[in-house]
Amino acid sequence: MTDGTKPRKRALTGFGVLAASSLVLPAGVAHAEPEPTKEEVEERIEELTEESSTVVQEYNQAEEDLEAADKRVESLEEQIGDEEDRYTELRGDVADFAAGAYKSVDLGSPVTVLGAENPGDVLDQSADLSYLSESQRAKLDEFAGSSERLIKLKEEAEGTRDDTKEQRDDLEEKKEEVEDKLAEQEELLAGFEGDNPTAGSASDAGGGSYTGSASGSARTALDFAYSEIGTPYVWGESGPNGYDCSGLMQAAWGAAGVSIPRTTYTQFELPNKVSRDNLQPGDIMFFFDDLGHNGMYAGNGQMVHAPSSGKTVSVVTLADYWDQHFVGAVRP
Repeated sequence: MTDGTKPRKRALTGFGVLAASSLVLPAGVAHAEPEPTKEEVEERIEELTEESSTVVQEYNQAEEDLEAADKRVESLEEQIGDEEDRYTELRGDVADFAAGAYKSVDLGSPVTVLGAENPGDVLDQSADLSYLSESQRAKLDEFAGSSERLIKLKEEAEGTRDDTKEQRDDLEEKKEEVEDKLAEQEELLAGFEGDNPTAGSASDAGGGSYTGSASGSARTALDFAYSEIGTPYVWGESGPNGYDCSGLMQAAWGAAGVSIPRTTYTQFELPNKVSRDNLQPGDIMFFFDDLGHNGMYAGNGQMVHAPSSGKTVSVVTLADYWDQHFVGAVRP
């Protein structure tokens, strides 16, 4: 019996393995993710390009805010320095008349006042010092007020620094997230034939020359932008080693002697609005509903711009992609 049972058990075990395999394998095949098509990858890149454009302008706006905050901190530090000088001077004045007004140490003496840690205590005690003259009591009040102002200014400066650092850190994380997503999709697209419609041509490398019909300051701005063809796109930069879209516009028009704001949002607020039909070379074009991207019209249905992370300053044909996202233009 024993000899007859063992083969049967082995047979049953083998059958169980086959049955389990028949259950597992089809399930694995059913859940396999299909490879994305070229069209799907291009669509995803377009979505990420728009998202990236929005984030970079938020980043730029935050940089503007941080710059303003830094100036505010610097101003506060100067004020704190002034208050410290004033504090030292007033403390010396109080010490002088305190030493002369009262020799003994009691709870109401100016000597005790000088040791008070809380400026509010100084005010309370100074009101009770009936033996001091009115001008001396005023000095004590001023001494206490100076201390309170100094403390508030220091707290405000520290709070500003904390807020700006937190904002910068958050934006850095967001920036890296979008860049990683774009790089992943660009790598997928590289496996297909054909060009990325959001980028420039392969010939856009090592600088270029503008040969269109612009003149005056617009010509100078376009000459500058074309000379930067092939320069890497870099978040938050306005040259010379890298540019984001609005940074290139600011640098190009700056080369022409025209000062314009830093972000796409503030550049779009420039007064001379231009319709798509009335565009002239040198005009700044804006794209996406949230004004996340811009570039400079070069004539003949073309634009020079800094596209997005991983790309370089290039010339594109508007009809390939950008015309469908155009929202307005300005003439600096």
